[in-house]
Amino acid sequence: QVQLVESGGGLVQPGGSLRLSCAASGTMFRIVTMGWYRQAPGKQRELVATITGAGSTNFADSVKGRFTISRDNAKKMVYLQMNSLKPEDTAVYYCRWGTSNYWGQGTQVTVSS
Repeated sequence: QVQLVESGGGLVQPGGSLRLSCAASGTMFRIVTMGWYRQAPGKQRELVATITGAGSTNFADSVKGRFTISRDNAKKMVYLQMNSLKPEDTAVYYCRWGTSNYWGQGTQVTVSS
């Protein structure tokens, strides 16, 4: 069964940076598109970024130019590098296995002065 574990969240000041990691299990990891999503209180969960097995990426307009998604298929890891963080980036961040209902537990990111 697929398992996903996020890490790297925390408290950061506006303008700061943070790197999130997602450790994945699953035998077909290198084939599967992986995604980062986030959910703030009172709001729907939204797509942040995706990356295909071959490395093609897609980003939400709100994070373009600030966030980078990457993966290491040998290590079965997915990363989200977040730069120039804003208070509106505050949310719980989740990784997702393709378009499945396999999600990680989530990691809290708080951007505040």
